[in-house]
Amino acid sequence: MEKKDFLRDPVEHIDIKSFDSRNIIDSMANMSFAARDTAKAADILNRMIKDDECTIILCIAGSTSAAGCMQVYADMVKYNMVDAVVATGAAVVDMDFFEALGFRHYKGSPSADDRSLREVYIDRIYDTYIDEEQLQICDGTIKQIADSLPARPYSSREFIKEIPYPSVVFSIVLSIMPERQGWI
Repeated sequence: MEKKDFLRDPVEHIDIKSFDSRNIIDSMANMSFAARDTAKAADILNRMIKDDECTIILCIAGSTSAAGCMQVYADMVKYNMVDAVVATGAAVVDMDFFEALGFRHYKGSPSADDRSLREVYIDRIYDTYIDEEQLQICDGTIKQIADSLPARPYSSREFIKEIPYPSVVFSIVLSIMPERQGWI
């Protein structure tokens, strides 16, 4: 198989504003396994949002961004559902910034033959594929940005401000949460 055969079905980011999921999530409370856990988690989050004494910290793992959650995170920040954001480097660079450069993540299979993928320079995150050559361009772009800065230690926030590409999550974080402390 060729690379294009693997990279044909892009992951789509969910827009939580485009539908009202409350009824289905509420009904999941009467189901089992992960469905009931999802309803419990939604209930906990709603109680946290209503509690003015509660600080909500959104912890983002990079793989969830690649899985289609980037817009969810941006909306949670935009609509004041979180007070702080803690993200892995993968969430910032290998997922969000990667797509800001115009690259995509693609639906794949968790049981794919990694040797076959490697032969055509495709990386796999569980059931998601990334074009390794595009990832190298992303990493090279980050290196160029870093090399252009004066040599000194930078906080995550300072470095993200130097990235001249409009990434989904961090554009919103920088524009809406500048006055909040401890967010990155």
